Amino acid sequence: MKINTDKQKIDELLMRGVDEVVIEEHVRKQLESGKQLRIKFGIDPTGSELHLGHAVPLRKLRQFQDMGHKVILLIGDYTALIGDPTGRNETRPMLTLAQVKKNMKTYLRQAAQVLDIKHVEVRYNGEWYADKGASFIMWLTGLVTVARILDRDDFKKRLQEDSDIHLQEVLYPLLQGYDSVALKADIEIGGRDQKFNMLMGRKIQKRLKESEQDIMTFPLLVGTDGEKKMSKTYGNYIALLDTPEEMYGKLMSIPDALIISYFELCTGVPFTEIKKITEELKRGANPRDVKMKLARVIVTLYHSQKAAENAGKKFAQTFQKKDVPDDIGEIKAVGKSIVDVLIAAKFASSKTDARRLIEQGGVKIDDVVVTDSALSVKRGSVIQKGKRFFVKVS
Repeated sequence: MKINTDKQKIDELLMRGVDEVVIEEHVRKQLESGKQLRIKFGIDPTGSELHLGHAVPLRKLRQFQDMGHKVILLIGDYTALIGDPTGRNETRPMLTLAQVKKNMKTYLRQAAQVLDIKHVEVRYNGEWYADKGASFIMWLTGLVTVARILDRDDFKKRLQEDSDIHLQEVLYPLLQGYDSVALKADIEIGGRDQKFNMLMGRKIQKRLKESEQDIMTFPLLVGTDGEKKMSKTYGNYIALLDTPEEMYGKLMSIPDALIISYFELCTGVPFTEIKKITEELKRGANPRDVKMKLARVIVTLYHSQKAAENAGKKFAQTFQKKDVPDDIGEIKAVGKSIVDVLIAAKFASSKTDARRLIEQGGVKIDDVVVTDSALSVKRGSVIQKGKRFFVKVS
């Protein structure tokens, strides 16, 4: 495939949704040279769903792919066993190999919603770590000082709070850095919170007298709560596998302040149009109408235009008109507690999650807010989670 060296395309690649490029002049020169570059992006399968936050770097990866470069989707089946300490104030629970395999089962199908997966170099870091022994770890840890590792903000904060830092967490950035050596990466991309780990790749490559990868970071997509980065941990995510109705409804729930960043990071709407939308909002346009446009664009990307139109109609029926939809699903759960019903309806992932929803006033039975998590559910009752999710008990 011929490499696209169009200056305008390169400018958009380096500017749209990009937080920082290290080193930008070098990257630009490489892109203009016509050389095919190896672009690395890694995901650890610590959960089973990819969401719009993951799609931000995936969309950038697709831009590189469309310009003719070799994109590498690295699935960290080995590093997921440890867990990335980035942004954590406590140690992640270690996963089992069985959990990791289960989590990554549909990763490629989900990633294919963004990438031309047939032309992606899909790799797993278990390829080079599974058979490595203690001698490799001793060699790898000899490349970097303890002071350098503990210099990262996450670890500094924990040390100040006298919280534990486990040795496997110290190893994580070294392993991510060595991934770049194994893959001969020219550029690594990821969220701004991954900058330390990606710079570690440069450091290890330099120690091994190899070409240092450039890095590209992106702003972290804020979740539907408007406060924290999008994450399953915080329950503020929009999954790529969400139904059109779920995706549309969640997008309509984002705070108004996030509209423009979602247009920029999650869609391909041209900058000129985004600028017009920004001006319209400043002049007093109804944010709800703008969010409806945003929801249509994003649902169309991951489903279809027809699905987006139908989702919009359902949203108008259930939210704007405050009606219960005619075609809600049914579940056989007579006599069970509301907690069990929420789990069975997949409105909650666990009993703890269900109780949390109830405590927050997010569950209704026949339009009455539930306050008792031990409440039994009767036949014919309509269970509502939030403003958009309904199920009838039969």
